[in-house]
Amino acid sequence: MTARTPNVALAALFEETGWSRGQFIRAIARVGAEVGVPFTYDESAVPHWLAGSLPRKPVRPLVLEALARRLGRPVSAYAAGFAHSPGVSDDEPDTLVGLLDLGSADMDPSRRTVLGAGVFSAAAAIPGWPDVRDRLERVHADPHTRIGHAEVEAIIAMTEHISEMDDKFGGRMARPIAAAFLVNTIVPALRATASEGVQNALRSAAADHCYLTGYMAMDERKDGLAQQYYTKALELAGSAGDHLTYCTTLRGMSVQAVDLGHGPLALRLADAAAAASPQAGPRMVAFLVGQQAHAAAQTGDRTGALLRIQEAERAMGKAESRAKAFGSYDPSALNYHVGQVRYELGDVVGSIESMELADRLREPVFRRTRVRYNAMVAERKLEVGRLEEACVDWGRVLDDYPHVQSGRCDDRVRTMLSVLRPHRGNRHAREVVERARSMAGVMG
Repeated sequence: MTARTPNVALAALFEETGWSRGQFIRAIARVGAEVGVPFTYDESAVPHWLAGSLPRKPVRPLVLEALARRLGRPVSAYAAGFAHSPGVSDDEPDTLVGLLDLGSADMDPSRRTVLGAGVFSAAAAIPGWPDVRDRLERVHADPHTRIGHAEVEAIIAMTEHISEMDDKFGGRMARPIAAAFLVNTIVPALRATASEGVQNALRSAAADHCYLTGYMAMDERKDGLAQQYYTKALELAGSAGDHLTYCTTLRGMSVQAVDLGHGPLALRLADAAAAASPQAGPRMVAFLVGQQAHAAAQTGDRTGALLRIQEAERAMGKAESRAKAFGSYDPSALNYHVGQVRYELGDVVGSIESMELADRLREPVFRRTRVRYNAMVAERKLEVGRLEEACVDWGRVLDDYPHVQSGRCDDRVRTMLSVLRPHRGNRHAREVVERARSMAGVMG
């Protein structure tokens, strides 16, 4: 599209929104603020866009997301007049190059073959995997190889497999495999020939994989790297019209921010995640609002935090009476958020009770979560003078700790050694410290 060809597609969408030029620009600016993309246009840009000028490439996904939110449906680059044909975005090459660069830098080149073999071996149980593998491998030699939904399902299955490894063993072990799979399989698949439906499904699957890889980077305390993966997840989810992964990624960015103590930013991201999912079911509402409550509590907004946690509890009550539509957020996770809200608002004893309930409800497979949260419980028990109880909890932490590879778990053990230093005269504290120091690498 040239500057002299009016963008009738964008004009029709703009008219449908009912917005003024200023409202349109402000909506785009809000999306840009959420994802950290600078936005310098004013309302004078709108008539130029309608006349056929294109926004800068980083801004186009923001425009599409703003329109999608207003209209309540996905808006593709083609539908907005930003691409020449359905399923093809002029922005896609930059996204793919960025994905390839990010994944390549994140994986150890000397382990690429080993990691790739391990992933493909693990996928052998996927129905029809040999044929899928052959087609995915042919893409390397011929980018015009046509792929379909079977390849998408294989990518989704492998992302789920890597997620299970992350839950059990921590991000340090699983993330190199995720990066290798991104470079060797997902990026080539995104470059292959496919129908518009398959291309959108691939982008959605790739967005979910980037979100997971970002989460694992955060778990390793590689926070800048995590933000890069999260940004790519937002780009891909936006281009696929995948509101679920888009708002889940914003929520993940809020979790990272609150974990680092950036309460106001965490709240803005959590609010943006909720706004991006206006038709969420009850479990998704609980998932989003629970994080809003935690972030609000960290900013000192007692009323807002309590209102939101009550909303999360009501939503979870509705969700538990139905089939699980978003099973990763469950009563254990909700009680964790209740505990965090109580702690941020000064109710240390109440937070301990909620965290212990969360532990009783948690599935045993989530070993890394158990290490982190039991360590928090121990720290809070020490805070209120219950040293010997805290040492029992730290003993449970050390039962699981050798089996996880997680920077956040390392942080909790270092904190344990630090806060127990003044209590070396207590036999229970001394035993915990000696046991921790006997574990190889605990001080690494």
